Amino acid sequence: MSSWKKAAKSNQKVHRERAQPSARSHLGILEKKKDYKRRADDQHEKDDTLKLLRKRALTRNPDEFYHHMINSRTQKGEHHELDKEDEHSPAQLRLMETQDLRYVNMKRTMETNKIARLQSRLHMTEVADLVPNKHIFFVDNEQDAKSLNVAERLQTHPSLLGRKTNRPRLDQLEKLALDVQDDKVILAINEEREKSYKELQRRVEREKELTIIQHKLELKRAIQEKRHRKPKRVAKGTKDRAPIYKFKYERKR
Repeated sequence: MSSWKKAAKSNQKVHRERAQPSARSHLGILEKKKDYKRRADDQHEKDDTLKLLRKRALTRNPDEFYHHMINSRTQKGEHHELDKEDEHSPAQLRLMETQDLRYVNMKRTMETNKIARLQSRLHMTEVADLVPNKHIFFVDNEQDAKSLNVAERLQTHPSLLGRKTNRPRLDQLEKLALDVQDDKVILAINEEREKSYKELQRRVEREKELTIIQHKLELKRAIQEKRHRKPKRVAKGTKDRAPIYKFKYERKR
């Protein structure tokens, strides 16, 4: 009996959903039940959303205000976000309107080279002096800590303990021939050094501003090259940084 059931089961016709009739082939592929279910669920979700929005519109507070009211518009029945203009300083705006990316990159490279030459000449000694000294000495007990002589431990003169750089030892000081300068000469040297540091600071700020302009121009060129697929802006550009865009991933062949 069981063998007869198996034979009868093997002879059953496999159920297949019918295809689109040839007379209706111009209408496309025939919709199956799973397609209808997906379309129906999507329509129900949209209806529920519209119902919720109508309810909110009926119960809204007429005095309510939120910034998205003025940051978005409806054009031809479609909702669009308003693109806020990036902030630029007057110097950045003038340079971006009159010069191209190649010129900005050349000027930034020149400023970088000048900064490197100034830093190598000045050695940034004043910047090093601003860093607090945290040299730690380890001793065996509190009595040794009270009697510790830092100058003797470092083998240098007590007047040189405040230095972070150029702190010679006693044996080096004995071999060193000191050249005593006049007060006017020392004052002129200090003024020249202060002038050099001010120039260095100006060039660092200039190089930073040129870098920001270069990033903005590079981003502008990249957006123009992808007009058919406009990226999404994540953060607005300011005077101190370029805007941040999120580009859609493209598979490279």
